[in-house]
Amino acid sequence: MARSELQTRRLDAVRAWTSFVEHGDDAGPVVRPEILSSWARSEAAISPHVAEAPLADESETEAYWRDSPLQTAVERVEAELRRTAEDGDLVVAVTDPETRILWTYGGRVMRRKAESVNFVVGGRWDDQSVGTNALDLANRLDTPAMVFSAEHYASIVHNWVCWAAPVHDPATGKQLGVIDLSTTWDRTHPIGLATARVMARLIETAMPPSSQHARPGAFDEMREPGLVMSLLGTAETWLDGQRLLLNRRQTEVLALLAMHPEGLSLEHLHALVYGDQAVTLSTLKAEVSHLRSALGGQLASRPYRLTMPVSTDVDLVLGLLRTGRVAAAVDAYGGDLLPGTNSPALTELAEYVAVAVREALLADPQPDAVVRYSEHAPYDTEVVEVCLATLAGRPHHAVPLLKGRLAAARR
Repeated sequence: MARSELQTRRLDAVRAWTSFVEHGDDAGPVVRPEILSSWARSEAAISPHVAEAPLADESETEAYWRDSPLQTAVERVEAELRRTAEDGDLVVAVTDPETRILWTYGGRVMRRKAESVNFVVGGRWDDQSVGTNALDLANRLDTPAMVFSAEHYASIVHNWVCWAAPVHDPATGKQLGVIDLSTTWDRTHPIGLATARVMARLIETAMPPSSQHARPGAFDEMREPGLVMSLLGTAETWLDGQRLLLNRRQTEVLALLAMHPEGLSLEHLHALVYGDQAVTLSTLKAEVSHLRSALGGQLASRPYRLTMPVSTDVDLVLGLLRTGRVAAAVDAYGGDLLPGTNSPALTELAEYVAVAVREALLADPQPDAVVRYSEHAPYDTEVVEVCLATLAGRPHHAVPLLKGRLAAARR
């Protein structure tokens, strides 16, 4: 998002917050309902000018963390969480079901900002303690949440943007807390919420053995606000938490618009979708018209452009690869992009993503990541062979799985 757009969005948020705090105005349609509800709860409990979050008892927090399955899971993926924080200069936090911070790590700049407001272990970040924030919303609503700038009730975090996602016990489905990623408002990025969701899943998959029997489909729904497209493997599209029922061609058109936020002319979009196929412009116009209706009118023309927040698993995977987070990229990678597509642009993109993931694994063949990758590419024996060669006979729990994959592929 361009800085000028972010500045406008921030100004709108500040105006709405000021109107609510100083005049009791509900800010009408400017403020999302979940934010407005949280503002009302916050107003009844605290001052908007609270200086810092309250701290829970240190020994009680330590005891809870020591006995929580979250501790084992976070320790197993701690290097990945720290790298995410350092690469993006974020502060990452994991909470209990009461929104009390149990673990946190921050990049150089954000660490200092976090400490100044008690965004630290033991900090209580429920909205009754410190006002509206993404951690509380994700915990309360059991769904990924984003809070931008003055959408926070407390003015001490008006310079922040936060993305949070709930963390569940894969065996029981019980919500254990949330993971939150926070940075300054001017660094807002469309994949922030999707990244929080991936980090939550990373923790869930690292749970102790007693918690490793996941519920089928427990993490399939994409419920973030705006348009969320899953294009790798099984294609699914969600708008503000509601799944859209689109045919194959409509999904391809929407995917291309998502990949080109600057917009596309009718002729350019036609070339990307159909190539040299003998398909009329009016056919494409009909697909776009259907999409505009499905999106509630949030598709502009001249050029064709989506006018809501957009995130895709393609952007997420490529973003993780660009910063060297190979294991997280493989975890987010669901397989080939729209298998069987005859769109020349999407065929090219599919090859680019597949090769990028493969080359990243060849350069850094992390055994668990290679096992996950081999589920999507069972006949790519080279990646498995390179991984086994790197292990050089050292014991590792992934070795039997890797050797089994090789044997199956060679039959």
